[in-house]
Amino acid sequence: MNSEPQAVGGRRAALIFIFITVLIDILSFGVIIPVLPGLVREFTGGDFAQAAWWVGTFGMLFAAIQFVCTPIQGALSDRFGRRPVILLSCLGLGVDFILMALAQSLPWLLIARIFSGMFSASFTTANAYIADITPPEKRAQAFGMIGAAFGVGFIIGPLLGGLLSKHVDLRAPFWFAAGLALLNFLYGYFVLPESLPKEKRSPRFDWSHANPVGSMVLLKRYPQVFGLAAVVLIANLAHYVYPSVFVLFAEYQYRWDEDQVGMVLAAVGVFSVIVQAGLMGKIVPKLGERRTLLFGLACGVVGFIIYGMADEGWMFLIGLPISALWGLAGPATQSLITQQVGADVQGRIQGALMSLVSLAGIAGPMMFAGTFALFIGKSAPAHIPGAPWLLASLLLFIGLLVGWRYARPAPVQA
Repeated sequence: MNSEPQAVGGRRAALIFIFITVLIDILSFGVIIPVLPGLVREFTGGDFAQAAWWVGTFGMLFAAIQFVCTPIQGALSDRFGRRPVILLSCLGLGVDFILMALAQSLPWLLIARIFSGMFSASFTTANAYIADITPPEKRAQAFGMIGAAFGVGFIIGPLLGGLLSKHVDLRAPFWFAAGLALLNFLYGYFVLPESLPKEKRSPRFDWSHANPVGSMVLLKRYPQVFGLAAVVLIANLAHYVYPSVFVLFAEYQYRWDEDQVGMVLAAVGVFSVIVQAGLMGKIVPKLGERRTLLFGLACGVVGFIIYGMADEGWMFLIGLPISALWGLAGPATQSLITQQVGADVQGRIQGALMSLVSLAGIAGPMMFAGTFALFIGKSAPAHIPGAPWLLASLLLFIGLLVGWRYARPAPVQA
């Protein structure tokens, strides 16, 4: 009689661990956001232009490495279980941050960043873990909790990184991030149970599905998943407008300084946490995953239009709570996708999706930065500083149309 309450308690404890795992991963990356460009500039002799080029190269290379490695992690988790892959990722990140803290040259730092891209794909396995332990009707809320971890991490991480670099040392955030990742490894080693029983694991490690191209072919086996994967790609591509142009746009259009930009980004994180942790569990039971997905994308379209048309800072701020509701779409999409496939391919499906996210990370920065430069330059066809936001809005509208076509709940396939 007590088996079901114990099972529920075990699922809750596992979900808490996965939440902490993602939170610590995001925190560890967040704390180095304010200091990595400074460290790169230190290695380039203080040249801002050269440092900016290298930081962009780091970002593209990081996304490219993730594009290759995420399906491998997903396939490994399907074959050998989720637990060892998550633990290896935590351990690898801890060692990698130590390498970055000790780096004495730009090539050394670049190599460390490559390793970071290889090991930082734990979100793939974390999503598959949630699909393993959560019933279909609860998955959107569980994925919303992971989204909340992202929000909290991006609020606290950069603030911590800035304080540590200012009051301790430029490399202190890297040591702090390494400590977080290694503590997470130890916590998981003693606490985290395996979520994928041996009888549900893939019978072999399939290289044809452990590469980005093969994983895309796997997505095509499930037409519903393939359509929703297109939504994932489009939405993540649109999301890269934030890291690509926000700081430059805010300074150019509104003359905001670093403190004002930081406060606005913190506000974005706060709204994200409210939506993911507070509203997701209330909205999905009432609307269902399909309507929640479409509603979230529609809010993103409206929010980005407001950003693009805002001539003054206060007008831009009006769009923050509206665009934050876009956060409802991601967990709803993940929930619908996990309902289409069995446990033996969840890891590979999540790996394929994370490869799409990485693909967006390769293409997005140059696309939005190029659009911003085109419409504020001397030869601009029209002076539209908000053009990148309008482009992001157009992308989300396309995603809305695709979601309307493919967002259909379906029975889990064996």
